[in-house]
Amino acid sequence: MAGLSAFLALLAGVVAWLVLTDDPYVATAPPGPAPRPEAAGAAGAAGAVRALQEAVRERDPDAAAALAGDADAGSLLTAVVANAAELRVADFSLRYVDADAGPTRAGAWTASVATTWRFAGMDATPASAEVRFGFVQDDGEVRITTIGGGAHRTPLWLAGPVAVRRTPQTLVLAAGGAPVARRFERLALEAVPVVSAVLSRWRPALVLEVPRSAAELDRALAAEPGTYSAIAAVTTTVDGSVDDDAPVHVLANPEEFASLGAVGARVVMSHEVTHLATGGATSPVPLWLLEGFADHVALRDVDLPLRRTAAQVIRQVRRDGPPAALPGAAEFDVGGPHLGAVYESAWLACTVLVERGGEDALVELYERADRGEPVGEALTDLFGWSEADLVAAWRDRLREVAS
Repeated sequence: MAGLSAFLALLAGVVAWLVLTDDPYVATAPPGPAPRPEAAGAAGAAGAVRALQEAVRERDPDAAAALAGDADAGSLLTAVVANAAELRVADFSLRYVDADAGPTRAGAWTASVATTWRFAGMDATPASAEVRFGFVQDDGEVRITTIGGGAHRTPLWLAGPVAVRRTPQTLVLAAGGAPVARRFERLALEAVPVVSAVLSRWRPALVLEVPRSAAELDRALAAEPGTYSAIAAVTTTVDGSVDDDAPVHVLANPEEFASLGAVGARVVMSHEVTHLATGGATSPVPLWLLEGFADHVALRDVDLPLRRTAAQVIRQVRRDGPPAALPGAAEFDVGGPHLGAVYESAWLACTVLVERGGEDALVELYERADRGEPVGEALTDLFGWSEADLVAAWRDRLREVAS
């Protein structure tokens, strides 16, 4: 209503002006399409990103800083080169694609730049994504002013300096500095044996990225502001693709982790590392099984009572009764009102399956579903249950824990 009132007030003002003045009213012409950078500007920008590509490949901070449009950009480009050295960036390339809009009066504009990179020793294949770059042209010289933002993902190592911690099995990069990197390295190292205890064939290569804030996590993932504000971590392909061979990293929300106790932080990290170990970011596994299995791995050796580990779903069942069906994509939406209860209910479904057929059977169920086999067929083979049988047993368990 406030917006409507403001519009009506503006409309009334326009009508009054028309009545009270004798001057003829001439409508303002609608703006035309934004001008594109001149060909020379686009060519100069393409040259600048090629030069940055070489500076990063050669680990030459001075050459990178020489491409900057101002002191802040110089610090950024120097940090990018330092990050590349610490992270052992390989297969790095930059290619100017197209401007987002025309240059301002100051000769500045932004453009999409096709970017590829790989963290050697951790990523088997390169990531490939378009990243937003800012440029300015002054006296015919094009320089780089910014990296990141807009509708594209902003890779953390291209957004500013990061602290790096490396072991043979883990690589942590944190925008918040060395103490943050050390804390998350400990969590990563604790998660690896937890996951390996269930997934013995996994060969750990865990990359964990820690932005400075929840807002920076949204920016890294090109998400709407606030999307991940209540999410502690997410496991995703680095470039946002759904390709099976795309590199997959865990990205943490340090603000949410700060609110977790020691046990909670370890559980969340082990959950996300399970997703990484099983290829969960691109898996066709039904979400109840994908998320419930990750919680099973994370919680199997945690000595906490059900009133803690299933507290939210207990409250929901006491209020509304058990759900009629296992949770799907709508229930797992990050903006959903009962997300914690949904995760707990999925975990209890996997708990019921372990009690019925054992952990090895649950692992095989997951692997067969990951290969695209219908879950109903695998349930029958491994547990002697139909999907309806599982739902009935699961609903019984929910009533039991809520009683």
